[in-house]
Amino acid sequence: MSATTIGIIGGGQLGRMLAMAAARLNFRIIVLEPQSDCPAAQLASEQIVAPYDDPEALDALARACQLVTYEFENVPVAAAERLQQSVPVYPPPRALEVAQDRLTEKRFLNDCGIATADFRAVDSQDDLEKALADFDDRGVLKTRRLGYDGKGQRLFRSQEDDPAGVFDSLGRVPLILESLVAFEREISIIAARGRDGTVACYDPAENVHRNGILHTSTLPARISDATTVHAAEGARRLLDALDYVGVIGIEFFVMPDGSLVANEIAPRVHNTGHWTEAACVVSQFEQHIRAVSGLVLGDPARHSDCVMTNLIGDDIRNVPEWLGQRDVLVHLYGKTEARDGRKMGHVTQLTGPKKQRNG
Repeated sequence: MSATTIGIIGGGQLGRMLAMAAARLNFRIIVLEPQSDCPAAQLASEQIVAPYDDPEALDALARACQLVTYEFENVPVAAAERLQQSVPVYPPPRALEVAQDRLTEKRFLNDCGIATADFRAVDSQDDLEKALADFDDRGVLKTRRLGYDGKGQRLFRSQEDDPAGVFDSLGRVPLILESLVAFEREISIIAARGRDGTVACYDPAENVHRNGILHTSTLPARISDATTVHAAEGARRLLDALDYVGVIGIEFFVMPDGSLVANEIAPRVHNTGHWTEAACVVSQFEQHIRAVSGLVLGDPARHSDCVMTNLIGDDIRNVPEWLGQRDVLVHLYGKTEARDGRKMGHVTQLTGPKKQRNG
């Protein structure tokens, strides 16, 4: 296979891991990222140092690449559309439009037959108070755009949580109020769709968050076979509806009866899929490169049970201990400064061969 150049918008750790996977398949990577010392640039063939929406930089990227992908969902849609006039962009810009606005996302999921929490658009303090009344003064208020890892959110548990002034405190931006969901656990599924429409789904991971940031992903998730099938079916409907190409992450709440309520989607490789590089022959990163480049998708089968743990901030100090353990894959992101809430790396511990279900 001759070398092809793939452009990646964004230079964080996801771009870094995509560049690693691409190199194994003989692809060159050019990263567009304004930060010159970004993690992805350490492994890419070239970096264009410029804002994501810089017209000259986008045109230079298009000239240098055969296709373009991205590593985060807040890429300006106009930038992706500009690139698409000259070079294929995967996943399609439509996926960015859907994922960047939580209200649009919820409506799109519902249109695909995928259940979500009940929700209300909130564009004023009056809207907020009316929406809370609809939900018995309980719900999660979120900015419709840009929030991640628990940022841009406010939780209301009862009437004691006074909403006065909250709309102003969140910046007077468009918001969404979601009803509280009495779920048993959180899971996510990583799925891929190739250019030919083929879909491959990895096993769902069971996720635990701390302070709004993913802490661990454990395989297998404590869910039934029927719930696993339901998650995969939902992923397939969503991917087909978007005419998607690439890897996507979909987060679900698991209800007491085993049914699923979608939380959010991420049109990119996903933190809850990092375990795949240790417990699968083809990781989510290689799968994404395969999908966008038109190669056959790899087998997503898992050969081992495992636990992936994020290294957040000062957790990086524990790396020597992790390195001394058996059956542990340590992956560091090349970041020089550890800060509170900053993802510095992750470790995946294999806990044994994949256990077969009985019955």
